[in-house]
Amino acid sequence: MALAAGLLFATSGQTAQGSDLRAGDVTELSTLIDQRNEVIAAQEDQLAQLEEQTEALTDQAASRDGAVAAAQAEGDGGALSAGLVALTGRGVEITLDDAPRRPDGSLPAGARPDDVVIHQSDVQAVVNAVWAAGADGVAIMDQRLIATSAVRCVGNVLLLHGRTWSPPFVVTAVGDPAAVRAQLAVSPQVAVFEQAVEAYGLGFAVRDRADVVLPAYGGSLDMAYATPSEG
Repeated sequence: MALAAGLLFATSGQTAQGSDLRAGDVTELSTLIDQRNEVIAAQEDQLAQLEEQTEALTDQAASRDGAVAAAQAEGDGGALSAGLVALTGRGVEITLDDAPRRPDGSLPAGARPDDVVIHQSDVQAVVNAVWAAGADGVAIMDQRLIATSAVRCVGNVLLLHGRTWSPPFVVTAVGDPAAVRAQLAVSPQVAVFEQAVEAYGLGFAVRDRADVVLPAYGGSLDMAYATPSEG
């Protein structure tokens, strides 16, 4: 028995290699997410450098070629509405957050674990209302939204532009604060969210801001889509 126990301990030690076998999957997933975020950040820096080089080369070509200059001017005219340039102005900051944990870890009466976290539908409802209010630009977690941006959540983790964020989620917008508040007040989807805020203590705050700064969108503009397979 002693020999068998010794063999088992040796095998476990070799397999674990100093790590916790029970927590291995969780630790590995967390590490992979951190590594992926680092890779994305490095790629974003590289993209920014390449965009600067492209812009400089385009300016040089435009100074010598009228057709290039005209095309550049036409492109610059749509850059603001496409979210490709930074935007500043008066607006709002909207924060959505999970309900705070109780000291004993219990949930509010009648609540399920899903009831006390922010969901994709909550964030999307707020963003839709802000756009409907005529906002000039919107960002989530300082990530500028464009026409192809998709708000997705896995559990209470937000997935946006290839990166992940945990709550609280902050939505910022340049636009008329009064119009944004009015649209939030009449949105049926926001009303459902506010019922959960009242019942379970979720965080929901809308603050007027005199000087909102929205960064330019810096991701890829290539469309990604799926094609059906034949057969």
